[in-house]
Amino acid sequence: MLSFIWSLIVGGIIGWVAGLIVSKDLPGGIIGNILAGFIGAWLGTSILGNLGPEIGGFFIVPALIGAIILILIVSFIMRLFRR
Repeated sequence: MLSFIWSLIVGGIIGWVAGLIVSKDLPGGIIGNILAGFIGAWLGTSILGNLGPEIGGFFIVPALIGAIILILIVSFIMRLFRR
């Protein structure tokens, strides 16, 4: 149970940092950050493999890069629907 909570915290931090880097906010607040961290970790690890240190089951470098890519894609799609 504690490892699941730790994964949620690390996923949220990764999503939050990625949002700060690209200066974009995801909808959903902390839930959006956690989802961006989890999906970004999966996407980044699929593309880049296991690089860098691992914290809470996440390889930090690919997770952060994947979350940045995900946030850019989501913000682009949201911009298209707002028009």
